[in-house]
Amino acid sequence: MFQDFKSDSFMFLIAVGVILFVIAQSVFFLLRAVRRGKQIGLSKETIKNTITSSAVFSIAPAISIAVTVLVLSVALGYVLPWIRLSVIGAIQYEVPAAEAAIDAAGLAGGIGRDITDPKIFTAVAWVMSLGCILPLILIPIILKKVQSKVSGTVNKNAKWADLMSAAAFIGLIAAFLGRGIAGIGEVQINEAGEKINAVVGDGAGILSITAIISSVLFMLLLTWINKKLQWKWLEAFAMPLAMLLSMGVIVLLSTYAPDLAAIEWRY
Repeated sequence: MFQDFKSDSFMFLIAVGVILFVIAQSVFFLLRAVRRGKQIGLSKETIKNTITSSAVFSIAPAISIAVTVLVLSVALGYVLPWIRLSVIGAIQYEVPAAEAAIDAAGLAGGIGRDITDPKIFTAVAWVMSLGCILPLILIPIILKKVQSKVSGTVNKNAKWADLMSAAAFIGLIAAFLGRGIAGIGEVQINEAGEKINAVVGDGAGILSITAIISSVLFMLLLTWINKKLQWKWLEAFAMPLAMLLSMGVIVLLSTYAPDLAAIEWRY
């Protein structure tokens, strides 16, 4: 029962409706922007170049979004992440939100395990969606006040503002690193009464550490290439490329050294 609930026709119907709405909204504002540009005297060449550059710079975020869909697909299938990330969201929010909901349901393994219970799947969908609705409500109400306070702080002490921004970013990264270093996977009891790892890769182990180290090394390499060769375009693509290359390392490790990849110390 409900074996295909994550990718049935109803889910695809919702996805198509959401994506068509997003496309229609984008086209609507694009046409209004072009019309307004002509009204204020912008040349056709300037408008064309603006549209082209905006389209090019949207490629890098799109790659990160595609990677996030792949990351979430193990637990949630492809359709729900596709819906979520077609509207608003990023890996920095979607993955922790999904993991928090799965952990609250009492399931070990986080997004590394397949969610087969429709109730848990629904709860995860609600957590991921409601968390992104709140900013849409708060931003029009309090953003102006917050920006004025932040601007005042920056003007008074720029170093303090940089420190707060760096601390917030480091805290976000630490949340991801924590699971890779000390995350607990699902446990099963074998016939001998011993605890064994139930799902390869859902707890801290060789795979998670390899992913962390390889992604850091690839990011440092791409940053060095960007500075050395002055490839400004690479700056926007460094993070998604590092993510994809790191995923490639994990695939190779799982394929050619499965026994090594299965080693975990947190389960």
